[in-house]
Amino acid sequence: MTVRIAIDCMGGDHGLTVTVPAALRFLAHVPDVHLILVGREPEIRDALAGQGAHDGARVEIVHATDVIAMGESPATALRGRKGSSMRLAIEAVKSGQADACVSAGNTGALMAIARYVLRMLPGIDRPAIASQLPNQLGRTTTMLDLGANVDCEPEHLLQFAIMGAALVTALEGREQPSVGLLNVGEELIKGNESARLAAALLRSSGLNFRGNVEGNDIYKGTVDVVVCDGFVGNVALKASEGLAQLLGGFIREEYERHIFTRLMAVISYPVLRRFKARLDHRRYNGAALVGLRGVVVKSHGSADAFAFEFALRRAYDAARNGLLARIEQAMPRHEADAVPPAPASDDTGADAPQPGPTA
Repeated sequence: MTVRIAIDCMGGDHGLTVTVPAALRFLAHVPDVHLILVGREPEIRDALAGQGAHDGARVEIVHATDVIAMGESPATALRGRKGSSMRLAIEAVKSGQADACVSAGNTGALMAIARYVLRMLPGIDRPAIASQLPNQLGRTTTMLDLGANVDCEPEHLLQFAIMGAALVTALEGREQPSVGLLNVGEELIKGNESARLAAALLRSSGLNFRGNVEGNDIYKGTVDVVVCDGFVGNVALKASEGLAQLLGGFIREEYERHIFTRLMAVISYPVLRRFKARLDHRRYNGAALVGLRGVVVKSHGSADAFAFEFALRRAYDAARNGLLARIEQAMPRHEADAVPPAPASDDTGADAPQPGPTA
């Protein structure tokens, strides 16, 4: 089976200087892939020539007359950029010309256009952004939603859990992956009403639900899938990125403090290099927009060629391993099993103020 991937070559902070080299490296590493490079054709050909390559049996070029700017509003991009590289890449998935689409462009525009062009899978109300984060077990934790849906109903969180489990199976081959609901404590009574109702749905869904998890469980690898609304997920993700940058800066400052610490840096270089590789965010680049009638992967806008190649890998694995079919098969089964909890009466204490998280 040859997997066909449409690439928005003009998107992101760096455009062709990243997307074309990454595409060529990916072609060299993966024999059963066909790439559709979408963008301004003369510029793509120049970029290929600069890498000593050209379009051939495994590469084709689709000309786009327009490019969506990184700061452009989603509404403007949706209505006024029908000839953009992003729009045409997504339409290639819609028409069946491509099995997946990858873009490093404007996230809001990508979400709006993908939802409009591809529509939603049956039984899913909203798409979610799902990404993988490293954990202490040497594997990854898949987390969603990371910013697409600020406010969510319990039913949406159930749908996110089903899609996240299907994504882990497609990308990592783990059947029945464990699922946790991000909350302020592990106890059943913790969290707001939406979280408690979502937990009740998840418990009866047939998923491998392990209950509530806390923020530190994301990196412990307590569960394979962590589910939350987009507001909490995006804050947790950005806080994690900030902490990683802080720690990296502190380590660098300490080693550069004086001549003796610099000598120690030379001695410990192999350890530092392995440490950096394990925490290299570029290896986890590529967030899937799950819930759509097509595979769409969002690369970080500032990604370099090394990182963008990992986003291509995510799209390839999702398409090759039947992510959409897995979600479509799982949705009716788990939603049918999920039993909505009975409304709590006034004397149960369910609506009473809950204690805050403990240290």
